[in-house]
Amino acid sequence: MINWVYFPKSSPPPEFGLSVVALFEEVDDAIDSSKSASQPSNAVMARLRPGLERLGFRVERGKSSEEKIVVPVLFGRKGKILKCFNADAHAVSAGWVLEVEAGRAVDNNQFLKDIFQACMMHDVLHLAVAVRNTYRGSDDFAKVESFLETLFVSGRLQLPLKGILLIGY
Repeated sequence: MINWVYFPKSSPPPEFGLSVVALFEEVDDAIDSSKSASQPSNAVMARLRPGLERLGFRVERGKSSEEKIVVPVLFGRKGKILKCFNADAHAVSAGWVLEVEAGRAVDNNQFLKDIFQACMMHDVLHLAVAVRNTYRGSDDFAKVESFLETLFVSGRLQLPLKGILLIGY
């Protein structure tokens, strides 16, 4: 079952974000973390790739430098990219980045790194981060949701993003 929530909760989810959720729902049976505990994030991305590309995302194809999706962060002389981060998928014209995490989403705080990097990326307005619903008997989706709820409700940290879409698979 696909879970999702959009932050801030005071804003409705954008239509583009709902289209991303629909892609996850289309492949739900194949990526359900309660059924396939050892499935890596690359396998999930492979299932999502055709739909993401239809939506206008550039999608990572592998781990070599030519297959990665580079999103600029800092520019230097003559517009040369000085710093960049890699993303699992990037919809440039829509201003969205998607990160799909598997086992290390919560255990290694990977979702926090995803948030930080999305905040630094040029022209990125929205982050969609997908985490497992179930990982080693733990509800990773609920843990990340609780963290994001605290982040947005407290108001102590203002992010440069319009919103974060959390998806549980």
